[in-house]
Amino acid sequence: MPQMIECIQNFSEGRNPAVVQALIAAVNSVPDVWLLDHTMDGDHHRSVLSFAGLPEAVGEAAFRAMKVAAELIDLRRHDGVHPRVGATDVVPFVPVQGVTMEDCVQLARRIGQKVGAELGIPVFLYDQAAIHPDHATLENIRRGGLRGLASRMESDPAWAPDFGPKRLHATAGAVIIGARRPLIAFNVNLNTSDLTVAKAIAKTIRHSNGGLPGLKAIGVALASRSMVQVSMNLTDYRTTSMYLAFQAVNGEAAKLGVEIVGSELIGLVPQAALDQAAAAALQFERFDPAQVLETRIAAAMSEGIGSDSTLADFLDAVAEAKPTPAGGSVAAVVGALAASLGVMGARLGAQDEAQQQLVQLSQRLHALIKSDIDAYQGVSQARRIPTEHPDRSREIALAWEKATEVPVEIAETACRAGWVIQSCLKAAKPAVSSDLTVGVIMAVAAADAGLHTAQVNIKMQTNQQLTNSLLQRISTTARSLEELRVLCYTPPPSK
Repeated sequence: MPQMIECIQNFSEGRNPAVVQALIAAVNSVPDVWLLDHTMDGDHHRSVLSFAGLPEAVGEAAFRAMKVAAELIDLRRHDGVHPRVGATDVVPFVPVQGVTMEDCVQLARRIGQKVGAELGIPVFLYDQAAIHPDHATLENIRRGGLRGLASRMESDPAWAPDFGPKRLHATAGAVIIGARRPLIAFNVNLNTSDLTVAKAIAKTIRHSNGGLPGLKAIGVALASRSMVQVSMNLTDYRTTSMYLAFQAVNGEAAKLGVEIVGSELIGLVPQAALDQAAAAALQFERFDPAQVLETRIAAAMSEGIGSDSTLADFLDAVAEAKPTPAGGSVAAVVGALAASLGVMGARLGAQDEAQQQLVQLSQRLHALIKSDIDAYQGVSQARRIPTEHPDRSREIALAWEKATEVPVEIAETACRAGWVIQSCLKAAKPAVSSDLTVGVIMAVAAADAGLHTAQVNIKMQTNQQLTNSLLQRISTTARSLEELRVLCYTPPPSK
């Protein structure tokens, strides 16, 4: 399975096609990178390029595009409605396959350092890549716009950039670079030009004001269309779907006597999110993502070419006298089986949302089987580098970072699966409650095993900052797991 990272690069230019084409050309100039989508909007005065490929190639493409943006975009003449602090405003790296979040974090930091040193633009790391807690969210970095950021940089040592000069670039401002999970940029347009309406709806529905979890929203004016828009980011579509977000806007708009004109996606969206929205909108009683024609064909082709080994093959491989596959991979297998058992129970109980979540968790745990194998093989390869080689220590450290982060993710994912299965138990029929309980027990075991492996491997870490971050994740998962364990092994009250 080739390693692949996606980058969704946002630029403060949405009116000059020649500039956007130059940005696209910069991305396309790098081998092993594929441009997936691009959008530009004159009202937002913003364009978004989505591309994916091999990790280092994606980083190089993002850097080349930032260099072009610094040459062609002048923020002093920018008047779009979208919040921004840079010519290249946001550069998130997202893991797609064969890589971990930590891989994306390290890529973000390497590219950030290069931008600061070679382009002379201050860089702020955000989300999973953030070093300073106040820089973790885009809202904090953008607070007060360019002037607000410039003021904080001058007066508050905590707002020194992570890389680059301590003052904004004269024309390019700053750039925000990070690593994050997939999000959906989803906008709803309203049949009114009254901006206060869009702002009021956004304030009501966004998470920060007590609205829908994982939903960010602002109200903006679309002058070219004489209407306003509720512009949203769904940071966890599994918790708050596009359908729920749309219905929330629709409900608040109806209270104000305003109609919806339509909605739009910016960039790309996971197939699972569309399946989820369609199932909710059409009120399917039972919906299985495997009912999607293209999904079923892809699965059949995968099975047909023998891309995955059989269970017997895996058991034989585990039993061989070699270090992989071993504990981490076995933990992932157990977690995937637990989640699949939960899918069965959710289907029989017509619990569609739980079913979709467990399908995705099972698939992720399945992918982590190979990720764990690859991670430990990376350690073995790094150890074989000659001791006199100048990169040996760095390569071993990077390999151990991945070998620790993968079992942490196995533990986190198995624990989430256990909680979803546990939620299914509340409404389960007696015929499947025993199977679901077995699923929870297996998920707990998988998470325990993942935590054990991570705690062993973390002792090899030399990066104290990463160690602290991983220890925090381990501690959070351990607490959640203990709560789940108590629920699982506490007998129900007698009637």
